[in-house]
Amino acid sequence: MKTKLSISVVLYPIIFLLLLLAVWQTADWIWKIPRILLPSPWEIITVCSKRIDDLWSATLITAQAAISGFALAMVIGTTLGLLFSVSKVARRGVYPYMIFLQTVPIVAIAPLIIIWFGGGMTSIVIIVTVISLFPIVTNVTTGLRTVDAGLLDLMTLYQATPYQVLFKVRLPNAIPYLVTGAKISSGLTIVGAVIGEYLAGHGIDEQGLGYYIFMGSQNFKTEVLFASIFLSSLLGVTMVTAVAVISRTLLARWTFQLER
Repeated sequence: MKTKLSISVVLYPIIFLLLLLAVWQTADWIWKIPRILLPSPWEIITVCSKRIDDLWSATLITAQAAISGFALAMVIGTTLGLLFSVSKVARRGVYPYMIFLQTVPIVAIAPLIIIWFGGGMTSIVIIVTVISLFPIVTNVTTGLRTVDAGLLDLMTLYQATPYQVLFKVRLPNAIPYLVTGAKISSGLTIVGAVIGEYLAGHGIDEQGLGYYIFMGSQNFKTEVLFASIFLSSLLGVTMVTAVAVISRTLLARWTFQLER
């Protein structure tokens, strides 16, 4: 039963995609849609097959920026969550600025980051980190503070130290929350990487998908533009799926260790 369910989860989206491409290609044949407005799937495949090496290299560069920024966001977000859970002063003084940082559009912050750190991979990674940081901080903080009062009373009864409470009660409780925050942030990393490359990826040797999206729109190369958008979306799905699989494995091992 599980095998049939897992096959259907993969099969249905593939069938829908093939139907969509067939309708798209048929509409192009019937109405002769101008290539500059909406190239057909065959035209996109034909043009981009000639640049497959460049697009593949760009995809790897975007993935590198996304993974690097995501790793930094996980470390910084978890550290801030721990700080906010043990310090009321830090939570009240710093946490509102985390909310403020999340409400400011990343396209408004990105130019400042580029001015401060220059164009290139460093600025792109920082942009990815900024855009993916808030969900991790919020979820980790919530998980560390949302603990069963009975467990805290029990730890108090046994005269546990604050560090024992943190590592034996609060951290195990926060793991599922951390996983949720990681899933949300993993999708945002591609958005941050593409925006960063769109704004800061010019004039450097390593250009990602954001650069090709920018150049495709500027030069009216819609085939390259569509291919870059598709690869960005595929990369985002891959990131979310990878985080989901890894987190499910880690959660299973974590639960097994707690049961033992």
